[in-house]
Amino acid sequence: MAGAAGWSVVCRLPVYLMSLALVLVVREQGGSYAQAGLVSALYAVGMAVGGPFIARRMDRTNPRNALLLTGLVYPSALTALVWWTEPATPGQLVLALTAGVALPPGNACMRSLWARIPLAEDERETAYLWEALLAELLITSAPLIFAVLMVTGSARTALTTVAVVGGVGAVGLGTTRLLRTRTAGDGATPPDAAEDGTPADSAARGVLGPISNTGMPALLLVMAAASVPVGLMTLAIPAFVDEQGSPGHTGVVYACWGIGSAIGALLLGRSQSERPVHRRFPWLLLAYAGGTALPLLATSEVALALTLAVGSAPIALVSASEMSLVSRLADSDKAAEAFTWASLATVIGDALGQQIGGLLVEPLAARGVFAVAAIVSLAASAGAFAFRGLFAGEPRPAPAPA
Repeated sequence: MAGAAGWSVVCRLPVYLMSLALVLVVREQGGSYAQAGLVSALYAVGMAVGGPFIARRMDRTNPRNALLLTGLVYPSALTALVWWTEPATPGQLVLALTAGVALPPGNACMRSLWARIPLAEDERETAYLWEALLAELLITSAPLIFAVLMVTGSARTALTTVAVVGGVGAVGLGTTRLLRTRTAGDGATPPDAAEDGTPADSAARGVLGPISNTGMPALLLVMAAASVPVGLMTLAIPAFVDEQGSPGHTGVVYACWGIGSAIGALLLGRSQSERPVHRRFPWLLLAYAGGTALPLLATSEVALALTLAVGSAPIALVSASEMSLVSRLADSDKAAEAFTWASLATVIGDALGQQIGGLLVEPLAARGVFAVAAIVSLAASAGAFAFRGLFAGEPRPAPAPA
C-alpha cells in the first residue's frame, strides 16, 4: 500500500484548495466576485454530479482506468479555463463544470482500497485514522502551498501547477503495482455477474446504489448534520477575530483549529479501537459537540485559539470513525461509490453551514453563530445515539495468518 498511499497524497492536493483558487483566478482575470462565485459553484456542481458516477465505474471495473482518464482530463480542463477563457464566459463555465466532473477520485480510491484489502479491524481503523489525519494536514497546508506558489508567480500559474500536480498524482496512483492487476473485489467481475459483466444487482441498486443499504441513509444524515457546524465556524471564526480588531490574525487562529484536531488524533487514536466503532461514534460526536461549544467562553483572540485547539481534538477521530462505519455498512463491490456519497454528505453539510453562517453573522454576531454550531452538533450526536443500532453492520472477519 505504500506506493499507492504516497501517490494518493499528491493526487488529493487540489481537492482542498481548488474552489478558493478558482475565485482568485477569476478575480485576477478582472471578473467580479459574483462571476467568481458562479465559476466556483459550477465546479462544485460538477464534483457532486461526476463523483458518484466515476466511483460507480471504479467499483465495476479497475480503478486504474478512472484514475488515468481523470489524471489527463482534469489538468487539461483547468489549464484551458485559466489561460484561454474570460471570466464567466460560456467556455469558462463549461470547463469549470468539466473539471469538477473529472476531479481525480483519490479519496474514494484509497478509502475503498482500505475497505477491501485483508486487514484486522484495528488495522483498518488505524488506516482510516491516517486518512483523517491526512485530510487535516491537506486542509491546513494546501492553501499555504498555494499562497507560496502565488508569491513566485500569479494565481493562474499557481492553479495550473496544482492541477498538473494533481493529474500526475492520479496517473501515478493508477500505475502503482496494486492497481495494475485486477483482483477479486477490486474491479474483477463478480461471480454473480451477467454475461455482459454487469453486476446482477445493478437493477436493484438503481440511482441510490449503496445508499439503499441498511444504515447508510442514517449515517449520511448524521455526517451531513455533523458537518454543518464546521461551515458555521468557518464564518464565525473570522467574524470573531474581526470583532477584536485584528482581521490579519485569522489565519493563525484557523491553524490552531486544525492543529488541535491532528494532535487529538495522535494522542487518542490508538485507544479508540478498544470499543466497537458503532458504540463509540455517538460518544465522539458528543465530545465534538462539547468542543464546538468551547469558543463561547472565548473573550480574546488568544482565548479563541486555545478553545479551538482543545475543542477540535475529537474532529479527526469522528472522521476516522465515519470512514470505518462506511466500510462496514457498504458492500465491498460498492465501496468507492459509498465513500463518494459520504464525502458529498460532508461537503453539503459544510456548504449549508457556511450559507447559514453568512446569514446569521450580522444579526447574531460571532458568539451567536458559535451557539448555533454547538446546538447543531449536539443534535447530530443525538441522531447518532438514536441510530447506533443501524450502524452496527457486520464486522469483517480477521484475515487468516500467512
